Amino acid sequence: MISTWRKRRSARRSNSKKQIQEEKMELLMIPSHFKCPISLDLMKDPVTSSTGITYDRVSIETWIESGNQTCPITKKVLKTLEPIPNHTMRKMIQEWCVENKDHGIERIPTPRIPVTSSEVTDILRKIESCCKLQQGSESGRELVMKMRKMIKESARNKRCFVANGAGKILSSTLLGFSEKYSVYDVETMEEILSTLTILLPLDGESKSILGSKSSLNCMVWFLKCGSLSSRRNSVFLLKEIMRMEEICGVEELLKMDGALESLVKLVKEPICPTTTKASLLTIYHMVNSSQLSNVKARNKFVDLGLVELLIEILVDCDKSICEKALGILVGICKSEEGRKRANSYALTIPVLIKKLLRVSDLATEFSVSILWKLIGKNEKRENVVLIEALQVGAFQKLLLLIQVGCSENTKEKASELLKLLNLHRGRAECIDSLDLKNLKRPF
Repeated sequence: MISTWRKRRSARRSNSKKQIQEEKMELLMIPSHFKCPISLDLMKDPVTSSTGITYDRVSIETWIESGNQTCPITKKVLKTLEPIPNHTMRKMIQEWCVENKDHGIERIPTPRIPVTSSEVTDILRKIESCCKLQQGSESGRELVMKMRKMIKESARNKRCFVANGAGKILSSTLLGFSEKYSVYDVETMEEILSTLTILLPLDGESKSILGSKSSLNCMVWFLKCGSLSSRRNSVFLLKEIMRMEEICGVEELLKMDGALESLVKLVKEPICPTTTKASLLTIYHMVNSSQLSNVKARNKFVDLGLVELLIEILVDCDKSICEKALGILVGICKSEEGRKRANSYALTIPVLIKKLLRVSDLATEFSVSILWKLIGKNEKRENVVLIEALQVGAFQKLLLLIQVGCSENTKEKASELLKLLNLHRGRAECIDSLDLKNLKRPF
């Protein structure tokens, strides 16, 4: 009680201080030439356009990015879309802030000068030259490190690099190093992978280059032998590549020794949640796309024990991982081998029933789809599976699902499952879905 009272008192004091500062700010008149003509607020990073008018950088860049190429005040066409920093105005504003600190005015920090298109072009040209001259040991790596540092400084810098084709050039550079591959280029390729992940999402051309055999081989090598950060960066890029249907990356990955094993290992031995989700998404696209090679991929993942691993993960995981794991199981259960493995694992049916109406609409749809593949689509239905589903409450949950509403496709599958389960309702009674000890099959 005392600690709660103290927290409330401190909160009231902080609110009163803020209110006093706001009142002081209202009483203080900000000089008009210190205000941005667009936002009418105190400028934090004053820049001057080609027409001679000074604006706050954020305001004028937002204006230009909206498709405007004229000065908001003079209406004249801007000769250049990159405004020049007004250091004199910034120093005057900073001095004014210091003079009025008693009125609650904080001194604006000196902003970093953003990178220009000419600087970006120069850096990218030098990186290309290093690749052509096969200089990956020092100069190329230093340039990529410099580039990554600039990109991380601000979102504007990132947009500038993206607009000047940084993704395509870095992807081509990685391809060049991976084709000639030297032990001295490993550190440079690690830097390129790290920088590419900052530039995500990549354009289609960059993804196509990364989807080549040499580039995929390079990323798989880092998945198997690289550091934790390299494995993380590689799987992020693989996730981007596998999203594109026109890139036949699945066929190439199947030919590469240890590629699928490395993806499963990232799920089994997670580095961090984002890496796990990226790995799951990569596998999801591999088993659910329309490529003919995906049948081989599904069977390979089944042999690696992915079905059992995903079911165990589903027992206790967050919403995002749950949806991705169920999505993979939908793809794997398209194959006969996948359905056999899922049906033979004791936890499959209880876990799938448990996820109905408990996680999200997407997770429910995936669960119904898997159950339909395991029970409804299977011509050789085993009564023990149907009875087990009844015991863990499948009939009640599917009936409730139809009543509360779902998509037409899910409703059709749920209705078919209910018809099958209804035939065996007299042979089995529903038990608590959380109590698995009464089930006939051992765990």
